Amino acid sequence: MSTTHEQDYKQRFSTRRTSRFLPGTSIEILDDFQPGDPPRFAVFDFDGTLSLVREGWPEVMCPLMVEVLAQTGTDESADELAKVAMAFIMELNGKQTIYQMIRLAEEVVKRGGTPEKPNFYKHRYHERLMQRIASRRESLRRGDVPPEEMLVPGSLHALTALKDRAVAIYLASGTDENYVREEADLLGLTPYFGSHIYGAQDDYKSFSKQMVIERILRENNVEGSRLIGLGDGYVEIDNIKIAGGTAIAVASDESGRSGKPDLWKRERLLGVGADVVIPDFREFDALCRFLWKED
Repeated sequence: MSTTHEQDYKQRFSTRRTSRFLPGTSIEILDDFQPGDPPRFAVFDFDGTLSLVREGWPEVMCPLMVEVLAQTGTDESADELAKVAMAFIMELNGKQTIYQMIRLAEEVVKRGGTPEKPNFYKHRYHERLMQRIASRRESLRRGDVPPEEMLVPGSLHALTALKDRAVAIYLASGTDENYVREEADLLGLTPYFGSHIYGAQDDYKSFSKQMVIERILRENNVEGSRLIGLGDGYVEIDNIKIAGGTAIAVASDESGRSGKPDLWKRERLLGVGADVVIPDFREFDALCRFLWKED
């Protein structure tokens, strides 16, 4: 494993494993999974798992990358470049943002151009993204929109349910930590996580979700089996499985909030070993009863 613990997506499990649904719910349990001892720690991803503030971010990242690639003088059309960019954007989705920018720089070189530093591209992307989501953030700040409207449905209830069971919860995001902390405040999430909010750094080798998981296990002298991980990105699901924990795929429909799983996310997260698939947190009580063997 690399020193940064951020691996590219690689399917390690069949996506055609048999599964069942908890009675009367949309909670999918893979047949080869049985809950063990009650969880003591939980690690959450942020964007797409809890927060919807950045919903639509690929629509900002892809045009930026098309512009950068077009400046190399390539004879590829804008549509062709968009297909190239979107393919690796989604391939790397779940890793820190910098990895997509590293790949962008590599694509510039492939086309005979001289790239900027990846951090330069990352900051340009953040500037554009912040323009797109400024009204959402301001609406939250003013109280014009309740946080629940910009959270994956049931998020606050799920966090409360875990706190009520004395689970220590951590937030680990591939988004820059300063933005994560600010948006967690706006969404009313900080009281649930306290100081355990972690995000990407400009020195990207100093942070990864895997590092957060390893720190939890080491500092608390706990086995991975007492850990659950919840996310819509492959990195956290893969990391949790490697640590021996329970991986809960949040296959959230970010734009529609429909309560139905996003099928692309579902397939991708099953491919790295998800034990459970949920579309959101509306039925989280049933999942807790299953994991804690309360039925």
